[in-house]
Amino acid sequence: MSKDMEKQNDLQEEQYSLNDDRRVKVLSPGALVAKRFFRNRLAVVGLTMLVSMFLFSFVGGWVVPYSEDQFFYTLEYQKKEYAGVTENTEYHYLVAPGQELPTLVRANLGIVLGKEDMLIYKGAKYYIEAVGEELYEITDDKGALLGLAYMDIINPTQSGASFSYEFSYNALMTCAEGGGSFEADGKRYDMTEHGVITQDGQDVANVGRLIVQSRVSGRSIPQIFKDRVAEAIENGETEFTLTVDGQEREYTMTYDPGKRIYSVMEDTPTQVYDKYAPPGGIHPLGTEGNGMDVLTRLMYGGRVSLIIGFIVILIETVIGVILGGISGYFGGWVDNLIMRIVDIFYCVPSMPLMIILGSAMDAMMVEPQIRMLYLMLLLGFLGWAGIARLVRGQILSLREQEFMTAAEASGLSVRRRIFCHLVPNVIPQLIVNMTMGLGSIIITEATLSYLGLGVKFPFASWGNIINEVNNSYVLTEYLWVWIPAGICLLMTVLGFNFVGDGLRDAFDPKMKR
Repeated sequence: MSKDMEKQNDLQEEQYSLNDDRRVKVLSPGALVAKRFFRNRLAVVGLTMLVSMFLFSFVGGWVVPYSEDQFFYTLEYQKKEYAGVTENTEYHYLVAPGQELPTLVRANLGIVLGKEDMLIYKGAKYYIEAVGEELYEITDDKGALLGLAYMDIINPTQSGASFSYEFSYNALMTCAEGGGSFEADGKRYDMTEHGVITQDGQDVANVGRLIVQSRVSGRSIPQIFKDRVAEAIENGETEFTLTVDGQEREYTMTYDPGKRIYSVMEDTPTQVYDKYAPPGGIHPLGTEGNGMDVLTRLMYGGRVSLIIGFIVILIETVIGVILGGISGYFGGWVDNLIMRIVDIFYCVPSMPLMIILGSAMDAMMVEPQIRMLYLMLLLGFLGWAGIARLVRGQILSLREQEFMTAAEASGLSVRRRIFCHLVPNVIPQLIVNMTMGLGSIIITEATLSYLGLGVKFPFASWGNIINEVNNSYVLTEYLWVWIPAGICLLMTVLGFNFVGDGLRDAFDPKMKR
């Protein structure tokens, strides 16, 4: 009987040996927190959302073929002023070589032309002879030709070209005869019945009442266009089409009675920003108001929003831990002084202050990179008070415990007692507070950027992307511009809140799940 009992005891010892793999495992504190965290389904969902947004923002920017500030263009037909057309209603004068027609004489001739055949001015006689429709020869009392008075204008085909007296005189006289050929300066020219002057088949000039001037620098007006404009004016047309250089183009003509000018607008293919292009193959989420790819801006904007959130929370935590640790450990007047400073920072109207500083940076035209740095410093400097109060409360409850008495008895310095023994015991609460605070910081940055006081162009953030909805037309018609940024912002903030709730429950020793 005794042998059986000995065998049973040996069997039990072997079964419960510490070397037995079937023994009950004791989890480390970190593993226990992780186990509790991953049992929380909402926390896992939040972590999945955050991982997705981090991959989207940081990895996506390397994969996408476009840059953050890359513009996209498209060809669009726009009406641009192509030419200005005026109808001459005043007489011009062509003065013969060696002769003079003073300005006052010309002014008086303009009054009597077509009415009288002679002008007497200061005792001098000027004889007027009509040689064509509103074309007159002016001679003196000796029969010498002084010049011509004419309404038709000689318009050169090439901009800036000039003509000699002989050419101008023969051209005007030939036009009065209804066309034909004439010689000038040793060259032969032909003129059509419409007043077009050619030499060896090349257009040289045209004679007519209409003065057609190009409104496009360095671009000459073809004769076919001048003829078509004259026809349109004669027929009272306001729109016409014309094939120029093998391309059919549309023209719109308006008349300004005050200036007596016809303005000819041409449908010109113009390279413009590809604004608000709908989602498609090249741009999966379309383009925004500056012609940039929305998907690319979302990726780079996520980087900016997340980096700002982490840097701001780091600044808040460093300031809060230092001041809160000193306040909670020393107590007394040090505690009172630091807590009154905390109260002051709680009373500071942070949003109006940030709006004022944002407007001041706008007025000083601070560069976008420097502006972003100021934004992070300002948000961090204004948000540390809550963390300081949290750390102070935790240290007040920890400083009287036995491990702190032992640390003091061992001769450790105050700095090591605070930052090597007290603060590490506050880290679980700090992690939860930082995680949940990240969401609110990202919301604050987005709000400032939405108001135009945060991150500035060309940098993108989810806030300044949503700024597009300041235009009510964009709000209703171009949903793809701002809704994706809103979804990214919602998922990120919601993910941080879910993870924060999960960490709070996981660090709670009273949790039974």
